[in-house]
Amino acid sequence: MAKEIHTPITAEELAHTFDEGVPEVNLSDYAFEDWITLIVFWLMAGCVFLQFFTRYVLNNSYAWTEEIAINCLIGVVFLGSVMCVRVSRHIQVDVLYHYLPARAARAMAIFVDLVRIGFFLYACWLMWRYVEIVADERMVTVDLPRNIVFYSVMLGFVLMLGRSIQVFIANQRRGYSVLERPEEFQKVED
Repeated sequence: MAKEIHTPITAEELAHTFDEGVPEVNLSDYAFEDWITLIVFWLMAGCVFLQFFTRYVLNNSYAWTEEIAINCLIGVVFLGSVMCVRVSRHIQVDVLYHYLPARAARAMAIFVDLVRIGFFLYACWLMWRYVEIVADERMVTVDLPRNIVFYSVMLGFVLMLGRSIQVFIANQRRGYSVLERPEEFQKVED
């Protein structure tokens, strides 16, 4: 059996651990859609907690909490994806760019940016059409219009389109993208 080893520490040494500075907080990396997503996330977490509490503690579950939590999850996914577009963190394969000549890699990166913009433009159009078709649907357990959820998805796609255009412009100004030079986009924490 392994013996536990406890390093003795004095009260003074312990007290000095509280003298260490508080790490600096930088909120400038976050955009307004990140805060909206955070609010929707906490609304979802509250619904999940309420569902757990009513089901397992009170033994009388509120049926509406599951539907609201699911709809909030949809909002978190699509609004949270905006951040991934903004900081170029969606799944991408950049290994081919290391083996291509610089001009070919640049042309391919521009093509990828344009395809991304086209995809989000098409997704916005499809969501607009879908919302028109199901505009009168109601939620099952709560008497609210279901298009609240569909409009949040459409808002996510519109914001992703806007952010992808911003990323394209930034890539053009910089002269390279994350696909070509991923090491330039790595943050080093001290």
